[in-house]
Amino acid sequence: MSEDLQARAAHSMAMQQRAREDMARMGIDVALISQLVETFYMRVREHEALGSVFDNKLAGRWPEHMEKMKSFWSSVAFKSGAYGGKPVQAHVGVSGMSADLFPQWLTLFSQTLDEIAPTSEAHCWFMQTAERIARSLTLSLFYNPALDDPARKS
Repeated sequence: MSEDLQARAAHSMAMQQRAREDMARMGIDVALISQLVETFYMRVREHEALGSVFDNKLAGRWPEHMEKMKSFWSSVAFKSGAYGGKPVQAHVGVSGMSADLFPQWLTLFSQTLDEIAPTSEAHCWFMQTAERIARSLTLSLFYNPALDDPARKS
């Protein structure tokens, strides 16, 4: 293995170790992530606005989605690189998807964390991460740079 590859591997391992330590300090582990995903998506399915959008996309595929979300959150939390999905592409063209659903998603996510997060730090970490994800998806799916054209604002 070249020195460069060895250095990158060592850096990656150090990042993962630091992430494991940070998550442990906040009380975040794989079991909590599983509970969060299960609880949150149960509530999504029951939600007046979100339920039908998700169910239209995931009907018959909920178990696979749940496993994918557990993998996603574990990968983000522990910096493992295990998740290989493409979130933006997965949300493109979803029937009923609109930018105004993201604040509702975040509210429901926060309410779920209010009940199950073991520490305020864990709640904060998940919410900051979820807010970044929501902002990224909103911009990717709904932002139109032409609307920011100064010529259009006259």
